[in-house]
Amino acid sequence: MTKQKAGKITYWVATLWLALGMTSTGIVQLMHMEEEVQMMAHLGYPIYFLTLIGVWKLLGVIAILIPKFPVLKEWAYAGFAFTMIGALASHLALGDGMVELFGPALLLILTEISWYFRPTNRKLVPISSK
Repeated sequence: MTKQKAGKITYWVATLWLALGMTSTGIVQLMHMEEEVQMMAHLGYPIYFLTLIGVWKLLGVIAILIPKFPVLKEWAYAGFAFTMIGALASHLALGDGMVELFGPALLLILTEISWYFRPTNRKLVPISSK
């Protein structure tokens, strides 16, 4: 298997798992499932954050899956990273255990793998200076 093909497979596996994770958590956040409401209260955040984060996650999934729009993809990846880093920092600040850290950590790792291995046609191409 060539390095290019291995990178493409790595990209799609990570991206599909990331999309599945962000979609499923985004939906339960939009539904305000009791576990999510309790977690937000535990973390000290207002409940309306569930709606904001849920919508952002679903829009981010669309952005990373559709072709083209490299600037939008960069923002989606950044948003995923900021959200997961924020979740990790919040849980760590409260002394939560590995169970609470696992989900955000996994999604952060998938975000970074997907971003790193994305194909050239999904990357932001720098403007060359003349």
